[in-house]
Amino acid sequence: MINVAEDGHPSASELKQATGEAFCLFKDQTTANIMADGLSFSPDADIHPLCKIAAAELQQHLLQQTEWNHNFGLGNNGAGAIIGKMFGVLVVRNQNNELGYLAAFSGKLANGNHHNKFVAPIFDGLKDGGFLNAGMTHLTEINREIAALQQENTTDSLAAAAALKETRKAHSNALQRKIHEQYNFRNKAGQYKNLIDIFINNGYKQPPAGAGECAGPKLLQYAWEHKMEALALAEFWWGQSPKSATWVHGAYYKPCKEKCEPILGFMLSE
Repeated sequence: MINVAEDGHPSASELKQATGEAFCLFKDQTTANIMADGLSFSPDADIHPLCKIAAAELQQHLLQQTEWNHNFGLGNNGAGAIIGKMFGVLVVRNQNNELGYLAAFSGKLANGNHHNKFVAPIFDGLKDGGFLNAGMTHLTEINREIAALQQENTTDSLAAAAALKETRKAHSNALQRKIHEQYNFRNKAGQYKNLIDIFINNGYKQPPAGAGECAGPKLLQYAWEHKMEALALAEFWWGQSPKSATWVHGAYYKPCKEKCEPILGFMLSE
């Protein structure tokens, strides 16, 4: 088995993202190159042994890190509701012809979107002072006004509540579209396409909820932007599964068809 180098990342994780230091080097480059010989990237390929080595290293990091505390339901006493997560590793070759891997998580983790060892999100909706927080605050205020009007239960108050519900719907739709507009993906040729355009071109009326937040697209975006060659991808579930799903802790899964396939299709085009 190949040993993986200690990451040694600086504590300022956003600085790490800007300088390309999410790249984790395989220490035994000779063996890694032998194992990578003939690799050609496909999101539907079987799990490559190099991905399993990278995933094992990432799983050790999840068990040992103390930077953040997320409740995966694995007895780690994390705060809040139990939320399992999909994680991904992408085996890459950098511009120095070195082999290593990148890591990402789907959605969000505790304490923000930026963490050591992981690539950055395509769009950081949690950024302080961003439009998303302001938009969600306004929605909360509208909901509070609607509840108060309904509590009065008069003809005028109920009419006002109905009008506010229309205002809420319009605001929510506009906010969702603005969020989608922030997700711009890069393909191998260096061209960018917006999330909305990607899904409309694939027959959707609009992107599904959560599109652009999966691990696979985050990993490829980082690889392309740092001029890395993508070789192999693997995603695994970590933690307890939601009641409505059948994901198994530690098991590998292919990128999802609904949210990832249209995005990856564009990102792999040249």
